[in-house]
Amino acid sequence: MLRSWDLNLRIVKSSGLAVYLQIAQQVIDEIQRGRLSPSAAMPGTRELAESLQVNRKTIVLAYDELIAQGWLTTEYRRGTFVSAMLPRFTQASIAKARTTEFATPVLEKYSLSIDANEPAPHSNIIDFNDGIPDTRLIPFETLAKAFRHALIAPVRTNKLGYGDPKGMLNLRLAIAAMLNMERGLNVEIDNICIARGSQMGIFLAARVLTKPNDYVVVENLSYPPAREAFRSCGANILTVGLDDHGIKVNELEALCKKHRIRAIYVTPHHQFPTTVTMAAERRLKLLMLAEQYDFTIVEDDYDHEFHFSHHPVFPLASTNHNERVVYVGSLSKVLAPGLRMGYLVASKGFIDQCAAEVMLIDRQGNSVTESAVAELLVSGEIKRHIRRTFKVYNERRNVLMDLIRHELGDFVSFDAPNGGLAIWLRLNANINIEALVDKALQAQVRILPGSLFSAENININAIRLGFGSLNAAELATGIQRLKQELKH
Repeated sequence: MLRSWDLNLRIVKSSGLAVYLQIAQQVIDEIQRGRLSPSAAMPGTRELAESLQVNRKTIVLAYDELIAQGWLTTEYRRGTFVSAMLPRFTQASIAKARTTEFATPVLEKYSLSIDANEPAPHSNIIDFNDGIPDTRLIPFETLAKAFRHALIAPVRTNKLGYGDPKGMLNLRLAIAAMLNMERGLNVEIDNICIARGSQMGIFLAARVLTKPNDYVVVENLSYPPAREAFRSCGANILTVGLDDHGIKVNELEALCKKHRIRAIYVTPHHQFPTTVTMAAERRLKLLMLAEQYDFTIVEDDYDHEFHFSHHPVFPLASTNHNERVVYVGSLSKVLAPGLRMGYLVASKGFIDQCAAEVMLIDRQGNSVTESAVAELLVSGEIKRHIRRTFKVYNERRNVLMDLIRHELGDFVSFDAPNGGLAIWLRLNANINIEALVDKALQAQVRILPGSLFSAENININAIRLGFGSLNAAELATGIQRLKQELKH
């Protein structure tokens, strides 16, 4: 099957983004505009390579990436096609529409599980947290040098005073460059507001978006502090289910027909807590529903950098989304949670409203920390740190999966996560999860039960095992202790 017209793509050699990723992103854009419909035949790799005057291997890489993300499929001896599973996007499908249930808050329980039993110095406890990084891997000398520069220069010039509530200009410039080159976004500094971690970013989004009695949707398993941020602003929380392909968009559509949805909070890259990556067809359907039913998507991309199976999937915010997506990012997973470094990306008007909220909450962030992080971004130190830690975390992921298979195989099941710093472990139905949590803690192993993440506070026979902060020996010790408690 041959196309009757050429696929016109444009390569910008000076963009800084790899050519194959430029091609992949433009194909995604063409699909989302409806110019490439489901099941449409794609040009052959040689044909497209000649058309774009690039090496055929570049086209093969782009197609492999699109196939891995679910946008394209390949058929033996027939060629490559746009996935038939994608919804058909047409202008006719964009029609404006204008109209509970309450979930039991579990934020206090979640906070206690994360913080209250903080191990004392020299404690022997193995903490399978919710997926935090290993601060032992931070290049402390480099970080200290950046902080020294960030402190000395403004002190000498008497500029360590009040600044822009949106954040230091040099940091916003550095983040904009990173997002545009590596995540396919198209943003400027006026589209960025710096926050003290992603949680503050989520709270700012909730403050700007939500009025009392608005309806906000979350997945039935999600990040508790995010749910509570919207609830604190007066929102009624509705939930939708999820499966191995991410959020169930059909359930979301049904909710949209019953209620006037103001916003939805999602973690499409690595769903929290299950680690699932949202399928391409559901991403597209979610964007279409946002347009059709006039709601905003709050996309929390909390650990974009750590994706192990293929190149990280482009965020929803990289698409032509008509300002329907508010993107929340973080550098805490790259460096350390204690540095409290997050950011919001949205339209200029939305960011201006966030800045007004910052003025009420905190006046501005920590200019010294922001300048230090900006230096690390511009110098390439953060990128080098990501490359080093990526290998470490991938090794730890593989070690933990092997340990689970060999030691816990009779008690649990799991799917290998494509990315993130945790594994979602499903327990056999006969295991009492609450009793296991208590027994494990007595054996000096801390685990997080699935009920902590449930919007309805129901029992979930699963646990989230964070591996990023534990080395191979610590992982082995923790799994052995957990095995002993499962056997009793």
